[in-house]
Parts: sequence; C-alpha cells; structure tokens
Amino acid sequence: MYGLSWVLLLALTLGGTAPVRAASLDPGLIANIDAATFEVVIPRAVDDPLSYEKPLPLQLLPYQERTDKYFSVGTAFALGNNRYVTAGHVLMAAVGDLTGPPALRDAAGHVYAIDKIEKFSLQQDFVLFSLKEQPGHSALVANTKPALNTVVYAVGNALGTGVVIRDGLYTSDTPEEENGRWKWMRFSAAASPGNSGGPLLDQDGKVIGVVLMKSANENLNYALPIGEVLNAPDHTAVIDKQLTYQLDVLDEDQNGNFKAQFPLPASYADFSTTFQKLQNDFNEQQLKALLQQQSADLFPRGTGSNRILHEDPQLSFFPSLIVHNRSGDWGYAGRELNRVPLSGNGYIASGYVGHNFLMHLRRPDGMQADAFYNDPKQMMELVLKTGYWYRPIGPEKIKITSMGKPVTSSTYTDAWQRPWKVFVWSEPYINAQVVLFALPVPDGYALMMRLNPAMVTHDSMIDMKALTDFVNVDYGGSLAQWKTFLADSSLLPQALKDGRIDFDYGKRFSYASSRIAFSYPDSLQTVAPDNMLGVGFGYFNQDGKVTLQTNYLQIRLNITDPDRISVRRHLAPTPDLDDNFKQAWGKLLHKQHPYDGVPYNDGDEMDIASVMNPHASATPAELYTVFYATQGTHKPEDMKTKLDLLTHNFQLKSP
Repeated sequence: MYGLSWVLLLALTLGGTAPVRAASLDPGLIANIDAATFEVVIPRAVDDPLSYEKPLPLQLLPYQERTDKYFSVGTAFALGNNRYVTAGHVLMAAVGDLTGPPALRDAAGHVYAIDKIEKFSLQQDFVLFSLKEQPGHSALVANTKPALNTVVYAVGNALGTGVVIRDGLYTSDTPEEENGRWKWMRFSAAASPGNSGGPLLDQDGKVIGVVLMKSANENLNYALPIGEVLNAPDHTAVIDKQLTYQLDVLDEDQNGNFKAQFPLPASYADFSTTFQKLQNDFNEQQLKALLQQQSADLFPRGTGSNRILHEDPQLSFFPSLIVHNRSGDWGYAGRELNRVPLSGNGYIASGYVGHNFLMHLRRPDGMQADAFYNDPKQMMELVLKTGYWYRPIGPEKIKITSMGKPVTSSTYTDAWQRPWKVFVWSEPYINAQVVLFALPVPDGYALMMRLNPAMVTHDSMIDMKALTDFVNVDYGGSLAQWKTFLADSSLLPQALKDGRIDFDYGKRFSYASSRIAFSYPDSLQTVAPDNMLGVGFGYFNQDGKVTLQTNYLQIRLNITDPDRISVRRHLAPTPDLDDNFKQAWGKLLHKQHPYDGVPYNDGDEMDIASVMNPHASATPAELYTVFYATQGTHKPEDMKTKLDLLTHNFQLKSP
C-alpha cells in the first residue's frame, strides 16, 4: 500500500540544513538548546551483499558521509526526566530496518540507544521515548500556550552539521484534515528536511511544538503543539488515521480507518514488531475489502470483461496487466519499452505498469535449464544486465552486477493455477528490498518486480500476489526449449498439464486438450528442434467457472523463417459487443475470405485458412480456424493438400 503518510514523509527526513544561526536568542539559551537537541540516526550497513561492476569510488563522497557509521534521518529533543520527543515518521523510517534500530547522537558524536517507547500517535505524528543512558541534564522547557504572531525558532540537527536555528513567525493554527481533532501550528521559520522531529521554540527558548512537515506549495511549515504530546495518554500507542489502499489494476481505491491501540512502554524492537503486524493486518483487510467491493466487476466477470474474452486471440510473450479503466472496460496495459541482448541469443525485455517492472527474460542458449530455473542468483544477475540498478556514489552511477542469494524464496500459485517463484533480495545501503515474482515459461521467465522500502515489503508481497491474477502472458520457445520445459511438471500451469504437446523430430507434431486434438506430419512442415512454438491462453466460462485454457497454437518453421501453422479458437460475441466483433464472427460463421479454404497471396507468402465448426451447428458458441502459410508462390492444389494434411486428423471434442 502506498497511501501511508509516514512512507511519503520519509523523504522529508533525508537531507541537510545550512548552518544559519538566529542572533536574537540569548547565547546561554543557545547552549542549552544545543545540548538538548540530537540527531536521530540509523546504523549504516556493515556487510554489503551486493557486487558491483568495479570497486565503489567512495573517495568521491564527502569525508563525513564516507566515514560516518550512521545515517541521519531527523531530529529529536529532550524534555527532561529521561523523556525525548521526535516526529513519529522519523522513527517509523526504521520499522523493518535492515541494519539496526534508531538511536540519538549528540553534537560530540556520542550515540545513545533507545530504551522504551513511552507514547506514540500515528495521526499526530509524534513519539515520546526514553534512553538507556542519558546524555546529560539539559532539557527544554515547554510552553503550552504560545501567542500568535510572535517570533519562533525552528531547530534541527541534521547530518551532523550541529544545531541549526532559524527564525520566523508563528502565523496561524490550522485544524487537522480529517475532523479537526487538534490544530497544527503554522510558522514561517525555514525548516529543511532534517528538521523533522526537532523543536519549535518561542522567543524565550521554550519548546512550543514538534516540527513535522513542510508545506507543499507555500512557505509555511507545520508543527504539532507540544501540549498535544504532553496531554496524550501515557503508556499507549494510538493509531487512528484514514488511509487509502490502491491496486495497480483498479481505478477505484479503498479508504479505511487504520485504528488500533497497544500498551506501552515497549522496547523499540517490540514496538516496531507490533506496529508492523497491525499495519500488515490492516493492509490485508484493505486489499480484501477492495477486491470484495469490486468483485462483481473484477476480470473476468462483468460486462467490461467481454472485449478481452471475445477478441480474436493473439500471441503476446511480453507480460502485461489486465487493468480496469474509468470507461468500465478491462484492457491490457504494459508493453516492451527496452530490450537488452544477452549472450547466446538471450535477452531482457522490460516495461512497467504502475509500481511494477514487467520483464521477459529469454534464457541464453548455453545456460542449462535446470540451473537456470533453480538458481535465482544467476537469474537476477541476468536481470541486472539491463543496467537499471545501480548505486550512486557522488556523480557516478555504479552498476550492480549481483545481489547474491535471495533472503527469502517461496512459491505461489495464482488463480489460473500458474506456479510463480517468489524471491526477495535486500539492499541494506538504502534500507530497501527487491520483490520479484518469476513465472517460468519455455524460453525463460515472465517477471514482475518491485523495489521498495523494507517496511513495505509485506504490502508489495500481498499486492503482487493479487496482481498475478491479472497478468496476461503467452508461452513461447523453440521445440528444444519446450522439450526441457515440459519435462518438469513443477514449472507447468494447469492449462498445459491438462493437455499434451508431443513431437518427434523429422516425423510428426501433435497436440491434444480437452477441447481439440490435431497432428501433422513432417511433410506439411518440417518438425525440428528450432521450430518456434507459441501457445496462447484465453479465459473461458465452463459450467459457471472461468478457467485458463489454450486458445491459440502457432508453430513457425524457425525464428527467421515465417512459414507457420496455427490453430485459433474464437467465441461468439455477446450482444453488448460492438459491430466489429459481430462482423468478424460473421466472416467465420459463413467461411468468408480468408477462411474459405482458398489460397491467397499475402506479400511474399501464400496463405490458406479454413473454419472448423465443433458440432456443425448453425449457431455455434465457438469456432476454430486452421491456417497454413509458406514463403513464395505455390500451386493452389498444393496449398489445399497442405491444408488437408492439417485438418485430416483434427478432432473437435464436446465441452
């Protein structure tokens, strides 16, 4: 789910501030403010599982950045009596962190571990906590009744630059967006991203608010009144926030109230574990509610699905998503935008839809199938050859060449009974993870992948599982690749298990399913390892249940020779479909050109096609076309002989 405010606000916690001091504060106050203000830091990764095209040129980074063992994410301040405050989203940045828990760091560089989380509010965006070891006795005094239109100071301590204090005015109060339960303080003092969680001070150096966020379109910033922190219930984490859940294939969102409480104090580890579980459970409920809300119209149900269900089948080996648009129809989204060649006739074709990279990985000829399908490290190293994944070091972008072994590996079977391999890799240096769903196909993999903050990996996982039901991809490869692929039943979708593809080089090719069976001899088209077989799939309603079945088979002579044989299944259009569907169906029904069994020239080749009626019915629900094409010009009788060879053993079975 990508509607979480703290995920969006995470970006605001990154960055630095210019060392500008407001001269009007008393120097004695400034010394106390310095001592009572801290960086919030997260440990940097010590061990890097990634490999790169060359050694990282860390000398290009500023000295402090390349030598610092911590990553600065915001600011915190002391209220005394071992009470420290920061913005909720600052500490939330470390939930699910891959390198360690957050801590505080003072101006001298000493790091202090968090002991207990004492108060937390998701909607008010603050957290109050204690430390295991106290840095000293400096603390800020609270003023819960500041006056409007008075001078204020925004304080931050980002990226180790020391305390930065900038002045402005406390300009107004703005009710919070949902139902006005409290009022945000608005102020004009400059607030850089690193100020998140820092104190907003009055002219006497007293804390009046917690700096939270910048205004998107005006030079006014937001703070939570310190009274809201002090008056919040003790020993309680409060979650009560309206959130939106979105799925990439739907045009409607699911709005829900993330509402829960759990007792405090708790260690940061226990706090983050509890919060993460509550968040995960809520997101699962949101996804379930969204799919349930749309159930009557979800593909392949509902009238908006009919165009896809009844259009003439075409082959598409690049994965796409079936998405719903605001006109009420379902259609295909996603196309190949880039292709990177690999050695041995392999390649990576890539595109994207929404938050998802979509790819077709063709296995290099020299790579053994067993190793390819069972070695995710090797598979990911091929994906990385696209060059999209790199690590920025100063002005350079260093390509990642390996992510090592995945941290988790599992399998998932979608609604169409297709077996996906699911892998997660970590990129600790940016606290991110790669989630990859890999569908085995005869020539390699169809891939769906995301790169996301580690804290939302679970959200990506449930999203992508749901999206697999909307992935459309056909299966293709040489007969040699098909032979290896068919030998491993764990790779096969149910639609292929229900049928049988058989071939004997130099002799015969045959196919059988619950719907049709056909075969042809080598004299019709040479049966050889380099024949290219494409199997297309369609969605068919049988006895009230929609299943994925083959609806298109094409066998090309080879990758360069367009001579080909094909068999396609066509469904009678429903009344709501436009005239184009009905006209195309009429041609089939009446065996009009080009389906009349009469050969014809099409450019540099000659084609011939005919229609097979399953039950010789005047009003059939389905029809099949058989087609043969060969280069050059041939005698009509020779073409008819070829068509007879294809139709001679063609069997149509009762559904």
